[in-house]
Amino acid sequence: MKRLMGTPAKYHQQWDIKKHIKIFIGLIAIFFLGISCSPFKPQKRPSAAGEVPRTFSLYTATSKPLQRWWQEFNDPDLNALITEALSDNFTLKEAWSRLNQARSIAVQAGAPLYPDLTGTVEASHTSQRSDSVSRKTISDEDYSIGVISSYELDLWGRLRSDRSSAMLEMTATRQDLNTAAITLAAEVANRWVNIIAQRMQKELLERQLQTNRTYLELVDLRFRKAMVSALDVYQQQQVVEDIRAEIPLVEAQEQLLMHELAVLLGKPPRTALKISREDLPEPVKIPAAGLPADLLSARPDLQAAGMRLMAADWQVAAARASRLPAINLAAQARYGADDVDVLFDNWLLSLAGNLTAPIFDAKRRAAEVERRMAIVDENLAAYRRAVLTAIKEVEDALISESKQREHIKRLEIVAETARKAFVEAGNRYRNGLTDYLPVLTQLLTVQRLERDLIQQEANLLGFRIGLYRALGGTWTEALTFE
Repeated sequence: MKRLMGTPAKYHQQWDIKKHIKIFIGLIAIFFLGISCSPFKPQKRPSAAGEVPRTFSLYTATSKPLQRWWQEFNDPDLNALITEALSDNFTLKEAWSRLNQARSIAVQAGAPLYPDLTGTVEASHTSQRSDSVSRKTISDEDYSIGVISSYELDLWGRLRSDRSSAMLEMTATRQDLNTAAITLAAEVANRWVNIIAQRMQKELLERQLQTNRTYLELVDLRFRKAMVSALDVYQQQQVVEDIRAEIPLVEAQEQLLMHELAVLLGKPPRTALKISREDLPEPVKIPAAGLPADLLSARPDLQAAGMRLMAADWQVAAARASRLPAINLAAQARYGADDVDVLFDNWLLSLAGNLTAPIFDAKRRAAEVERRMAIVDENLAAYRRAVLTAIKEVEDALISESKQREHIKRLEIVAETARKAFVEAGNRYRNGLTDYLPVLTQLLTVQRLERDLIQQEANLLGFRIGLYRALGGTWTEALTFE
């Protein structure tokens, strides 16, 4: 700082410091006055989940949060596929990136709670040539260093509300990631089940094709001996061609599922994937579903919805606080070339504060409060809808698996009866008691039921996977991204 002409610099420096200390003391008094004011906070409400059924309709025993449920299928290939998907899936990587963005936003939201500090450096150089005979050049150099700081007293909790809202949004984003992981594991398991089912269908079709060819040879032999008409031959040949036509469709479906699975794993569609299992696993006993209220802690999507509701509450508090006066402090220290030697002795050169208060804004701030409250109402309705949807998904999965098991048992009885009827029709046909139509009808029925059984068993596993997904779990908390 330049020394004032005719006055010692030390005297003016001491006078300035006394002046700023008085200002500082006054602002401190205002600060403590603000502390006595009650900052805005979200209002407490009863359970945001609304009315929740006490129990599920089936299997209401208590349960612990599900861990890595796919290990119950006891297949190392499936374990490896899901592990790889949780590491390389692009949708999950997008979720990790969104989580990092939310973390950065939370840091930014909390920064105003602390004073900022900015350093400044200024330098200047001037030169002037004299008009005298000697024509000397006069040079002058000047430089200064300083720091500037500003800080807002959070009297009404606006800054803290913004930070709390951002922190809750960050946590909700992590729960979104957990939800994506649970969905991803279920999608990989479903593709794995359907690929095995398609391979079983193809193997069954090839066996049925061989069986139908054998019957075609027998019918053709009887036709050559004039024991049956050409119609029997054509009918059986049609069955053979129908089976042949089905095989390419099954092969195509298997390849499409393999492509989908590869993309889920973050790989190109035609990547070779190891699935060595030849039959569908038998699902273990239906897991205990626990109570509907357990979903509030086991389902990450419900936790995310609840946290966004709380974040909206904090935004209402911030909007209400913004309608009240705000006190801002600013401090500046600056030293020139002549003051560096007293840099650490006299550091306070200026301290100022200002009070800002809204007087007229055409109801803009009031409208913002109303808008934030409407967002809270929206999030509350969304949260309650999510809770009911989660309970419905568990109920759907429970009843679907229970009835699917009954359906498969009865379907097996129907298939066994159809096989007996087919044997009887064949005996009557060989004895000349009936034509070929009853044999053909029963043959088609047996083969259709055999294919349907494979599909229904795959559907049963799909319902089980859907139940695991609906029940959620806490195993996703251990996921990390490298």
